Amino acid sequence: MQTRNETELIKYKFRDLKVYCSTEWLADNKKKYRQVFDRYETSYLYAELSFFNKHFDVDDWDARIVLKCFSLKKGRKELCDLHFERKISRYDNVVYIREGWGNKKSGTFWKRGTYYWEAYIDGTKVATKYFYVEDTGRAEHDSDAYAHLRAVRLYEAPHEDVPREERRYLRAFAQDDTRYVFAEIQLENMLVNRSWYCELVVKFYNGARELKGQTVRLQRVDKDDELIDLAVSWGSNARGAWREDRYTVEIVFMDRLLAVVPFEVRETAEEGYAPLISPFQALPLSTAQPVHTGTEKFEEVIADLDALIGLADIKNKVREHAQYLQFLQLRRNKGFDESESINIHSVFIGNPGTGKTSVAKMMGRLYRSMGLLTKGHVHEVDRVDLVGEYIGQTAPKVKEAIEKARGGVLFIDEAYSLARANDDTKDFGREAVEILVKEMSEGGRDLAVIVAGYPKEMKHFLESNPGLKSRFKMFYEFTDYLPDELVRIADFTCARKHVHFAPEAGPLAEEMIIAAYRKRDRTFGNARFVNDLVEQAKIQMGLRSMETPAPHLLTAEELSRIETVDLERIELGKPRRLPDLPIDRKLLDEALAELDRMIGIGGIKDEIRQMVRLVRFYRESRRDVLNKFYLHTVLVGNPGTGKTTVARILAKIYKALGILERGHIVETDRQGLVAGFVGQTATKTAEKVEEAIGGVLFIDEAYALTDAAPRAGGDFGSEAVQTLLKRMEDRRGEFFVFVAGYPDNMEAFLKANPGLRSRFDKTFRFEDYSPDDLYEIAVQMLREEGLTPTPEAGEHLRRYLRFLHEYRDKYFGNARTVRGVVTEAVKCQSLRLSEMPQEARTPDAAGILALEDLEQFKLDKSSFSFGRSSIGFRQ
Repeated sequence: MQTRNETELIKYKFRDLKVYCSTEWLADNKKKYRQVFDRYETSYLYAELSFFNKHFDVDDWDARIVLKCFSLKKGRKELCDLHFERKISRYDNVVYIREGWGNKKSGTFWKRGTYYWEAYIDGTKVATKYFYVEDTGRAEHDSDAYAHLRAVRLYEAPHEDVPREERRYLRAFAQDDTRYVFAEIQLENMLVNRSWYCELVVKFYNGARELKGQTVRLQRVDKDDELIDLAVSWGSNARGAWREDRYTVEIVFMDRLLAVVPFEVRETAEEGYAPLISPFQALPLSTAQPVHTGTEKFEEVIADLDALIGLADIKNKVREHAQYLQFLQLRRNKGFDESESINIHSVFIGNPGTGKTSVAKMMGRLYRSMGLLTKGHVHEVDRVDLVGEYIGQTAPKVKEAIEKARGGVLFIDEAYSLARANDDTKDFGREAVEILVKEMSEGGRDLAVIVAGYPKEMKHFLESNPGLKSRFKMFYEFTDYLPDELVRIADFTCARKHVHFAPEAGPLAEEMIIAAYRKRDRTFGNARFVNDLVEQAKIQMGLRSMETPAPHLLTAEELSRIETVDLERIELGKPRRLPDLPIDRKLLDEALAELDRMIGIGGIKDEIRQMVRLVRFYRESRRDVLNKFYLHTVLVGNPGTGKTTVARILAKIYKALGILERGHIVETDRQGLVAGFVGQTATKTAEKVEEAIGGVLFIDEAYALTDAAPRAGGDFGSEAVQTLLKRMEDRRGEFFVFVAGYPDNMEAFLKANPGLRSRFDKTFRFEDYSPDDLYEIAVQMLREEGLTPTPEAGEHLRRYLRFLHEYRDKYFGNARTVRGVVTEAVKCQSLRLSEMPQEARTPDAAGILALEDLEQFKLDKSSFSFGRSSIGFRQ
């Protein structure tokens, strides 16, 4: 250990030891510092030793410098030992010593391996710096041979970061809430056959191109790792370090700029994926999905398009559109300033089964072959995938769909369902349309949007938003297939299913197709009808074959020939067969675990588990569940007792048990079912039912449908109930109805129509939470906020909730009341922290809820509000 006198004799203070290979001069005398180098880019590798001159402005002095380089490829081997004397000037505050070793011909001296520099000053070792030389096996330096950038997503978090499932991806950050801006970077490993080191330099710039901060991340990539995941950040745990401005994140790998990601810091945050721009791509990359380049040629896609049956007008229009796009590309390549933007968004108008989805897939491949899209895949969505059930759900769903389609085609089937009647004020389809319009006008590159639907409805859809129609360049009208085309489709389907019509069965199949064509309406399925006909004929052939005495003796010809009798046994238009889905044990366990995590409601948990065991027994013993149970459910209870949460869990359970196809839940109320004019309610209710097919229709405050109170202009709630009852019978087993409301009101609701009570097989009664349950809910909510009450605060909170429970009335909000109390307590805790000095706001202090944060919650009846309030106390 050095004595004080020895320390005073040392004339320097070590600053840093860095490595670089490029001698290019940069601002402030900096170099391109790195730790990972490609063998074939490397001639000399340099060490830069820097230290502070403690005799600055005092006198000159001499320093003995030694720089040694070692290889760890086969043990520890010394490569060089550089000794030299340097005169340190009194005018230099910081001293830089730079020396290198190698060979002027790149790729000859440095081989793949691990190395390190050692630095000595006046006989004392001051630093060691490791670096790595990698080799892709190519004789030229190619950073693409190491990794391909797949995705970059931005999010806000504290310095300690958060788990991936808790990350909220943003394209704009709120100034007052932003601590660290994280860039989640995903690279595709191109060297899966070996281990190597990946080094990324991530730079954060403000709007004036001033460097806000820089982070270097070095990560070992193990053999067989397909992906490289990193989370790199810059910022401060103290909010306010980011000003309102436009910023960029720049990612550098081996001196090559991989991508630039712009984002904003402003008053409010915006969820979504920030655009990702690569200087080496003609189009922006996806921020959510990997990018792969294809080799499919334009002529190959056109040939596949021509091979489709029918669609002559569509084929010609697609070919002409593609040729014009090629013309625009040619002009730009020749230097023309082409002001017209290349618009590849389209509208497909036509009845079901007319080839819209098939052509959409062709369009994706076509645009990809022309370099207009990077992937060319088709992401198909409908209203359920885009529109949320309540405020705040729609925007994230639409943006997620856009990012999944990025690089290809976003195909929106039945797009007109996004623009419903003006009287439906709770419908968020218009919000989805507005986000799509903005994306198509501002950030629609590397994305083709194709909307499809019936002619009349699509006209209304395109007129629903002033800017929507102008965003689409091409309009394609898909007419119904002609009978001869449908017959050719039938032959094609037979070949695909490895069956064929017997000579006498072929004419009969043709007659059936022509008869269906003559009776067609706008719901005629076209190719879908033909595919279903062939499928049903194959099923009947199979049943007939298995009825023979020795099915295993039948020839291959007999097992593939559809006879006349098979076609005669088909019942066209018969009800859809419900699928026989297997039990999803993993999803069932997850749903039941979610139910168990709910506080209280012990009786309901037991009822649900009994029902699960019973339904599971019926499923496993191959009994008809849907004819034994209606599974339509009534949920009765006061506000905040968990009715909606249990309904969502039940939907998951039914999906897991295989008695619901999709298991989604469509939440609505009177306003979503009842219209204001004669004849509209039945249509509106039927639309909600269609939306819920395969899942659950959840009607909150269902008693409002049969409310006896007079309403202006008449009441059509009973019409909604009648429509609902008919659908529950006609579409039995295809969806379930859950109705929820307060006890007294729900009893009146079930008595209002003779058929209502008989339709509901289950009733769950939700009791008010006990004081202990309320306290447990409060602690759980506080835990979600990252807060732990002190013993004194916990005891006061427990007594206060017991006090509220004692004086509750029928408007008492249960868990909602607790949420209000917790929200107010968190606000008071934040105000208390804001008055503390910044250095006193430690993580421990920030995680404590103190007694003084609960001072406003007094055990005093005089503080109660009169009448119906947000908390709902008795007067």
